[in-house]
Amino acid sequence: MTSKKTAHIVSHTHWDREWYLPYEKHHVRLVQLVDALLDKLDSSTAFRSFYLDGQTIILEDYLQVRPENKERLEQHIQAGRILIGPWYILQDAFLTSGEANVRNMQIGHQDALKYGEPSKIGYFPDTFGLVGQTPQLMLQSGIRNAFFGRGVKPTGFNNTVSDGGYESSFSELIWEGPDGSRILGILFANWYSNGNEVPVDEAAAREFWDRKLSDAEKYASTGELLFMNGCDHQPLQLDLPEAIAAAQALYPEVEFVHSNFPDYLDALNAELEKGGESGTLELSSVTGELRSQRTDGWGTLVNTASARVYLKQMNQKGQTLLEKVAEPLASIAGLAGKEYPHHLFTYAWKTLMQNHPHDSICGCSVDEVHREMVTRFDKSRHVAESIIEDSARFIAGAVDTTVFAGAVEAVPFVVMNTTGWSRTGTVSIELDAARLYLREGYGLEETSRRMQEFDLSGRVLLDDGGQALACTVEDLGLEFGYDLPDDKFRQPYMCRKVKLTFEAAEVPALGLRAYAWTTQQAAAAPAEPSLLSGGHVLENAAVRVEVAADGSFSLHHKQSGAVYHDLGIYENTGDIGNEYMYRQPDGEIPLTTKGLRAAINVTEDTPFRASIEIKHAWEIPASADARLNEEQRALVYYPERTAQRSSETVILQLRTVISLEREGKGLHIESTINNVAKDHRVRMLFPTDLQTPVHHADSMFEIAKRDNESAAEWQNPSNTQHQQSFVDVSSAQVGMTVANLGLNEYEVLRDGRNTIAVTLLRSVGELGDWGWFPTPEAQCLGEHTAQLMLIPHTGDGVTSGAYAQAYQFQAPWTTFQTDIHTGTIASGYSPLSWKGTEAAFSSMKMNETTGDLLLRWYNMSGSQAQLNVELDLPHEHLYRTGILEESTAPLPDSGDSRHLLELGPCEIATFGIHLRA
Repeated sequence: MTSKKTAHIVSHTHWDREWYLPYEKHHVRLVQLVDALLDKLDSSTAFRSFYLDGQTIILEDYLQVRPENKERLEQHIQAGRILIGPWYILQDAFLTSGEANVRNMQIGHQDALKYGEPSKIGYFPDTFGLVGQTPQLMLQSGIRNAFFGRGVKPTGFNNTVSDGGYESSFSELIWEGPDGSRILGILFANWYSNGNEVPVDEAAAREFWDRKLSDAEKYASTGELLFMNGCDHQPLQLDLPEAIAAAQALYPEVEFVHSNFPDYLDALNAELEKGGESGTLELSSVTGELRSQRTDGWGTLVNTASARVYLKQMNQKGQTLLEKVAEPLASIAGLAGKEYPHHLFTYAWKTLMQNHPHDSICGCSVDEVHREMVTRFDKSRHVAESIIEDSARFIAGAVDTTVFAGAVEAVPFVVMNTTGWSRTGTVSIELDAARLYLREGYGLEETSRRMQEFDLSGRVLLDDGGQALACTVEDLGLEFGYDLPDDKFRQPYMCRKVKLTFEAAEVPALGLRAYAWTTQQAAAAPAEPSLLSGGHVLENAAVRVEVAADGSFSLHHKQSGAVYHDLGIYENTGDIGNEYMYRQPDGEIPLTTKGLRAAINVTEDTPFRASIEIKHAWEIPASADARLNEEQRALVYYPERTAQRSSETVILQLRTVISLEREGKGLHIESTINNVAKDHRVRMLFPTDLQTPVHHADSMFEIAKRDNESAAEWQNPSNTQHQQSFVDVSSAQVGMTVANLGLNEYEVLRDGRNTIAVTLLRSVGELGDWGWFPTPEAQCLGEHTAQLMLIPHTGDGVTSGAYAQAYQFQAPWTTFQTDIHTGTIASGYSPLSWKGTEAAFSSMKMNETTGDLLLRWYNMSGSQAQLNVELDLPHEHLYRTGILEESTAPLPDSGDSRHLLELGPCEIATFGIHLRA
């Protein structure tokens, strides 16, 4: 430790927009805080600066109520006394997508620039663990640091810290990402409130600083000591200049400064460059994910991944619609001449991201908070759906459908694939087979009669080559509809609605294909064998699935010869924990559906897809026993609770539908649970019987490699972990990928079979943490549906294509009905094609400032990779950029439309395409 000591006191407040109080109650307190801050800054130059929690949404929230104070805010921001950004909101890391985090940084910078300069601080004060690609994302944002409170050193109840077993020797460390990116990490070793409420009184100040200086020196690598003056929703300490003066008088050997993060970093980096007092100081290096794995496992907050699963499912849908459907479609429409709706995207992303703070998306707040979140999810989704509809209409209108001009009564439509890979699969579309507008003069009764009598017989589905396709037709009957033209009043109509379901084959990546339903005579679709054998077996060229009497099933992967047994069994355990952490009652033996007879029926048998329905009536305990309520009210720490499950039972109704498509490589699973029980958890089990000490899970721009066994320090019997799109267990030759939609919690069980357990539902009745906050709606009573896909494969998930299939599973097809017309886009069109086994496609959007098309991939492997990209669009040049999309020098011109692009190991690679005017 160097002899020089400087106490850097940074004023801040950590602002959870919503948590143990609903948003508006926190909002009122925020307005009061910023009012006080502005008054203090106006009146006192001794109060030097304030850090506004790293999120620009605080400015929006404040000015919503106090718009008259905008100029005062701007004045202090531009003077460097209020530091803002770089984020729009402080998000959870593991429950939000990579693209959502990129938009968060982009919008935070855009909004900060309206007031001044964004602070280049990687701020994660209370994020519940951090993803491995954070260093790379920071460097691409021009940020060379990360300040964080969790993930490396044990942080437990009331934020106490342990006294040993640290992964870093100091609170300062070097954090390295999987691509080799290195940044300076600053751990809030004594939490982000270690300089809170500094006394002015001499005696109190001496007691305070004796303790605080000692605590900081215990972890600091240099004499630059960081003290955070603030905490959750902490009001401003108005007498801080006086408190600093009192401390300086008591400790003349220490320099006390009212500091800020940039000044602290400058001083710290200067000391680190000197190597400390000895000149030989070396910081510890920490690599990859920061998930508190070197702890006892009780305070990791990992089970927020399964609190209120319905929120995670809504978030997955909202993110996917924006980043994987609306943005690509708006880009394709933009290339065809439609204006790109940047303003709507910003609004939709902001509304969605307001649900992304850790106390929100983690499901660990009071019920009022999560009710409002549902409304926000709906609002963002409605905007996304409007963009999708407008873009799809424009694209369909630009597709040349004259190939169907000779067909009788043809009803053309376009199928769009907005994923990054060519796609074959089952598609459904609702068509207006016939339509009569009320403006046409028929009475309502006559209009309805004509539509009801419309003849649907003798029709066939044609592809763009004139070939008939097998399809099912469901008559949806008479339906009311309306158009909302841009140039006239709404146009109501009555129509005859049908639903077509068929296999769309080889729809290009980021492209489309046209079809038509017509009465034209055509050769019948070639006969295909059923995918069903009897009532209990599904089989196609890739897999054979056999359902047992108890509803479990085996899966035979034909290419590798591997057979997986006992798949799809449900597990149920009690949960006497809270929204933050799962806690199984002591000594409880899990219940399962193994051996419980199921009702098994065929629900679909077509040439392109077959489905089997499995139903269980499962008797389980109704809730925890009465002791749980007593322990909750007494604030008994959840690992120390002794409650058990009730002797009263209820019937849990389970409905599982497994579906196999003709060209499918995996098995689709839909699970519906009518939840009438409390204080419990339901998982679905997938034994792999593969011998391997590690597994892989999808994380933010990364396929994270994780150990099956927990660290030696781990005491929690449960070792659940986060996932995004999938988890995979593989041996050298074969593997099983389990993909999901919004099911963010899994565990690889230490049961000798390396079983993948995916949480479908978790029911608890309290928030947890620092007090007694009942949350009856977190019991999640009622019906819940979950979607999964099993993807067996050879080799690893990257080279086999299993991970690409899991990513494709996330995104829905887009369809749009149109008419016969000429157009500038041919069926089968895509603006680009690409090849690169190791690459995962992530994003296609347009830049608001330049109008350039931005494409992003990331390298799923730890080795150098190549992308072969061919562009079918007029462009001047390509350039490589970062996540802030700043234009850079063009890449070397290939001389034609083909480009060979290099990807570094685990690189997040963004390319701009400067379009030709």
